[in-house]
Amino acid sequence: MTEGFIGRRNQGKGEMAFVDHLEELRWHIVRSLIAVLFFAALIFIKIQWVFDNIISGPINPDFISYRVICNLSHKLGLGDGLCLAPVNVKMQTTTFGGQFFSSFSIAFVGGLIIAFPYIFWEFWRFVKPALKPRELKGTRFVIFWISFFFFFGAAFGYFVLGPFTFNFLATFQVSALNTVQTQPTINDYIDNLTNLILGCGIAYELPVLTYALTKVGIITPHFLRRSRKYALVVLLVIAAIITPSPDWYSQTIVFLPLFGLYELGVYLSARVYKREKQKEAEEWS
Repeated sequence: MTEGFIGRRNQGKGEMAFVDHLEELRWHIVRSLIAVLFFAALIFIKIQWVFDNIISGPINPDFISYRVICNLSHKLGLGDGLCLAPVNVKMQTTTFGGQFFSSFSIAFVGGLIIAFPYIFWEFWRFVKPALKPRELKGTRFVIFWISFFFFFGAAFGYFVLGPFTFNFLATFQVSALNTVQTQPTINDYIDNLTNLILGCGIAYELPVLTYALTKVGIITPHFLRRSRKYALVVLLVIAAIITPSPDWYSQTIVFLPLFGLYELGVYLSARVYKREKQKEAEEWS
């Protein structure tokens, strides 16, 4: 499989040794890492502003999502059904260097998210020579759509899923006497927020992945329709993994968009499959 991939790259760029391919891949990785570190450095310089205005957003009583979701609930005639009581918790750290090292985690993850389009562009530059002209058709805006769905999913995790998740976790009481207080560590909060943002960002790549796999002939719309019942189970498991809270409405909020993306993938797959069959018929005629 590796030899076939390298052989197809050689067709477009001349004969290259295996070591040359590794060297080229290394530089793609190095440039991607430099981009991540560059944005991470910018975030670290403004770490206090970033933490107060972005990282702590979902647990900030003035977070915009609380107002928007509550207004939407009223417009839908649900009263205060979707209104969430703003979370007001103070985080803690149990080590002297906790806040300092958490700043590095925030900066690196933030740099990774911001640099995502560039990272994929570097990946695409490495993979593109191995693709056949037929496989390259329809990939003109691939970087845009990959980035769009990633940032759309990340925004969903941050603005929608985050408030529901942290609201549930912060207000859940294991004791009827309220003898236990929730005082999360900063690392625990950052880990949960990162899982929500990156989890949703990656999960929302489903339509693009479906399009690409149909384009190269690995899957068909018929296969996706037959597998819908199995996909439902898989999507429910993914929703349970992404959401750290065990409540059903947070998992439902994740599952419904994922199922909608699956159906969008079926639609795109059908269009691509039909177009590919028409091209094959024209070639044989």
